[in-house]
Amino acid sequence: MKSIFDKISYECSRNVTRAYSTSFSSAVKMLSPRIRQDIYNIYGFVRFADEIVDTFHDYDKEQLFDLFEEDLNNALRDKISLNPVLNSFQHTAIKYNIPQELIDAFMNSMRQDLVKKDYTTLSEYNEYIYGSADVVGLMCLKVFVNNDDKRYEELKGPAMRLGSAFQKVNFLRDLKADTEELERNYFPSLNLNEMTDEVKRQIIEEIEADLAEGYKGILKLPVEAKFGVYTAYAYYRKLLKKLKNTPPLEIKSRRIRVPNYQKLGLLAQCYLNYRLNFI
Repeated sequence: MKSIFDKISYECSRNVTRAYSTSFSSAVKMLSPRIRQDIYNIYGFVRFADEIVDTFHDYDKEQLFDLFEEDLNNALRDKISLNPVLNSFQHTAIKYNIPQELIDAFMNSMRQDLVKKDYTTLSEYNEYIYGSADVVGLMCLKVFVNNDDKRYEELKGPAMRLGSAFQKVNFLRDLKADTEELERNYFPSLNLNEMTDEVKRQIIEEIEADLAEGYKGILKLPVEAKFGVYTAYAYYRKLLKKLKNTPPLEIKSRRIRVPNYQKLGLLAQCYLNYRLNFI
């Protein structure tokens, strides 16, 4: 029965989320059960694509990515895939009318990671972030507003800014791995050999501006999504604060983290703010 296969597919997407990102998984649990599975489905899809280009070093990444993209297109066309993660994603994509343009933009940015190492211009940087992060925020927004096109257009800008902020924080947090293991530099303003306090300050101010605009959108989200997205926002704001207080050379030498005990405290504070209608 197809329903059994779909159930297994959904479980796979949930397990992918939990295995690859404990922080994001915790935030998803704060969403309404009505939309939780669909966000798992989106995350599973984007995570698998990202894993191909970032970690499968002993294999032909381009060939794997081509096969993944072909399977994706077939899944969206046929409304089924024997890849459980893609089977889950096609269900959500069709259910919420996720535009093909968003999916294509994401895949294009992921494909860039196969060949491109340096983003030297602002336009290249912005285009990559749009495809790798902004559109993921928009896919989730389609779920959050439950196909309400008017609300989607109203919240589209803040959702993109929040996606940008999360991605830029990831870039800064993962600076060591990106530069040493993957030999990539996403920040056009950053000379990796001469990272200064001033350059770090500029990057952080840019992220803070994105977070501020993204927060305005969180306040207008449907109740089913507000607490979960706010929890993710609070986590990234906390991580950015740690990066802000960390010397540039230390950011280049190790991955900055938020300890688990601080995450638990953050979750409790988010819940209190939510219950007291502060958001």
